[in-house]
Amino acid sequence: MSTFDGLSVDMSSLHRLSNAKSRSISAENFTGEKGKAGMATEGNGASCARNLGRGWKVSPSVPIAPGATFTLADIKGPGAIQSIWMAGQYHPRFNILRIYWDDQEQPSVECPVGDFFCNGWGKYAQLTSLAVCMNPGRGAFNCYWTMPFRKRARITITNIHTEPMTWYYQINYALGPVSDDAAYFHAQFRRVNPLQYKKVYTIVDGIKGKGHYAGTYMAWGVNNNGWWGEGEIKFYLDGDCPPGKDVAEHGGDAFPTICGTGTEDYFCGCYNFDIPGKGYQEYCTPYAGMFQVIRPDGLYVANTRFGMYRWHIPDPVRFDTDLKITIQAIGWRSEGRYLANQDDIASVAFWYQTLPTAPFPKLPSRDELEVI
Repeated sequence: MSTFDGLSVDMSSLHRLSNAKSRSISAENFTGEKGKAGMATEGNGASCARNLGRGWKVSPSVPIAPGATFTLADIKGPGAIQSIWMAGQYHPRFNILRIYWDDQEQPSVECPVGDFFCNGWGKYAQLTSLAVCMNPGRGAFNCYWTMPFRKRARITITNIHTEPMTWYYQINYALGPVSDDAAYFHAQFRRVNPLQYKKVYTIVDGIKGKGHYAGTYMAWGVNNNGWWGEGEIKFYLDGDCPPGKDVAEHGGDAFPTICGTGTEDYFCGCYNFDIPGKGYQEYCTPYAGMFQVIRPDGLYVANTRFGMYRWHIPDPVRFDTDLKITIQAIGWRSEGRYLANQDDIASVAFWYQTLPTAPFPKLPSRDELEVI
């Protein structure tokens, strides 16, 4: 019988014993050390617990000042992060999550917290899926991506807002040997507003190494009337789009290995996400959904906005050397032809790969990140 390490667990392996050691980091145990949780004598809850004493929710959260970076976790490996829960006063694009693996200076995850947990528009929407959940009340962020590391895992959050925030978090992980074939979790954010006319939107580019693509979140704001989701998603694998070559939509001669049939099709819907007579229909499934529709209100909310996800858990897209992914913004004209839309599009690409992590594009400025 094969050895079970217990670092990555699902229903089929939940019954199996393991030598992995369970640990958890929060404001009640900043280091995750065994037998050291709930010992705080001061913290954000000290006043509330003043008549109860030590061990009675003295430090449930941390304050993060404007411009400050707080280290949520700094863990010595080997091991794997198994789940993350977060909540607090936040602005969806003004709290930046970064994760660093094995002493790299380059983060492998760099993303606004709201978008990382699939709520980039700053308006609560229930999301129920295998990899990410967004739950009541004002927004409880949860993810269940397995994130193995061999030497070190460091997680930070930066407050780029002008106001302080209070942050709650729980990072559950296990310590134990990591298999030789375990890759490292990555997530990259991008936003373009508006997309240039007749340009394709790049979900991710510049990935170098061996790995597999695991999923996509998109916050899509439509700037045109009419149906907007005719665009094809395209996966350029292992030399399909070498440096210096342009994709076919730009007049180049680089063509993908995988090409979708439409935006709603990629997110496992069809025919405009529309139930005749009812309009857009939100849905959540374990692997895909169009779970959020922000509709115009006739006053200040002028355009329709969507939140969509697609997890490649049963069908990861494998690559050996490099990966680039684009998606078109195509609308539909009444006379039966396509329109190249100029929409407000943001995305998070999720994937696993070998190290080192290639440098990410610089995050947009605070004003460019803002949801308006």
